[in-house]
Amino acid sequence: MTELSQERRLVTSIPGPKSQELMARKVAAVPSGVGVTLPVFVTRAGGGVLEDVDGNSLIDFGSGIAVTSVGNSAEAVVRRATAQLADFTHTCFMVTPYEGYVEVAEQLNELTPGDHEKRTALFNSGAEAVENAVKIARAYTKRTAVVVFDHGYHGRTNLTMALTAKNMPYKEGFGPFAPEVYRVPLAYGYRWLTGAENCAEEAAAQAIDMITKQVGAENVAAIVIEPIAGEGGFIEPAKGFLPKIVEFAKANGIVFVADEIQTGFCRTGQWFACEDEGIVPDLITTAKGIAGGLPLAAVTGRAEIMDAAHVGGLGGTYGGNPVACAAALGAIETMKELDLNARARRIEEVMKGRLLAMQEKLADSATVNIGEVRGRGGMIAVELVEPGTKNPNAAATAALAKACHAAGLVVLTCGTYGNVLRFLPPLVIGEDLLNEGLDIIEGAFARV
Repeated sequence: MTELSQERRLVTSIPGPKSQELMARKVAAVPSGVGVTLPVFVTRAGGGVLEDVDGNSLIDFGSGIAVTSVGNSAEAVVRRATAQLADFTHTCFMVTPYEGYVEVAEQLNELTPGDHEKRTALFNSGAEAVENAVKIARAYTKRTAVVVFDHGYHGRTNLTMALTAKNMPYKEGFGPFAPEVYRVPLAYGYRWLTGAENCAEEAAAQAIDMITKQVGAENVAAIVIEPIAGEGGFIEPAKGFLPKIVEFAKANGIVFVADEIQTGFCRTGQWFACEDEGIVPDLITTAKGIAGGLPLAAVTGRAEIMDAAHVGGLGGTYGGNPVACAAALGAIETMKELDLNARARRIEEVMKGRLLAMQEKLADSATVNIGEVRGRGGMIAVELVEPGTKNPNAAATAALAKACHAAGLVVLTCGTYGNVLRFLPPLVIGEDLLNEGLDIIEGAFARV
């Protein structure tokens, strides 16, 4: 494959005529429930760009929702996956196993926080990983209740929809949901009523009080939380909140599960986001960035907890597919060789510097204010509000995303209130493209 030029290039309007034709075919062939953020059909991608069927080259600040952290066609991923494809595509690990699965498990046991003995089981998707973490925690504790948090997102299966906080579009019309799921407050500093300085202490106290009174700590199998809430708006829980929740879980025999599906694998400038406050989870779920774009997910955790499920109780036909395992080994190789943690920290430095300047410039805007710039590493967001208030400004957020798309920059929105622009550039993106993307964002703010 010829090397993809790392430049933005617009030769048609966005979407172009060929993408529009393909979109018409999509509408006729695919159910409307499968939405599309930006209807440009990609033919090639890599580094920090996506090339579409019309010959446009767009800057990528989405990474397929934090999946292609090493790029869309990383050399080690392609090389290892291609070699595996030539050998065999599948045998089912539960029927006749293969070394690749074991090697990925060994790498995850080594890379995840904590020096205790660990085990790893492989699955296909983030939701599947979370669901299996709950199964494992229930098997270990012999309890049933699961505690989750406001603004959390954990997937689209029946159980993980129950775990997810936001109704639309994830849960609307799809109930009834799995029982024995309880939701408690998250330390969302920007929106904490008594102020960010009180947030960690008060939110932890409220959460623990609700668990104790409404559920009973002795009934809780697992507490499941994202160290940075992803779909909820890239919310970093106020410092001190997570350690208090971990301490409560430990004191009450509750399995603490860190959902690192969006935050893991160098995305936040560390291998895993929970390392930021020195948290060692009992179980950690991973997916997205794990395999350079191939479907793979994992649950890694304390050996005694992971071994609690009976033989045959964990698995799945495609879980730990050999090609996906080869890709994961290539992705981890790339992360180590290129020091993508350092790259992520540099992305944060560049992006936050520019975005904070935009926040200041927009302070007197009559249309939109940036309420907060937040996030870590290559996981950065701006929360948009109505001028002079903290009222969510979802309309401006949608308009800004549309303006960025038209200019050839892929951005995503998120947030419980639909008012957060989130940025997830590939960690291998060039700094020139990163700054050009930020120029586009600044120009979109000026227009909107």
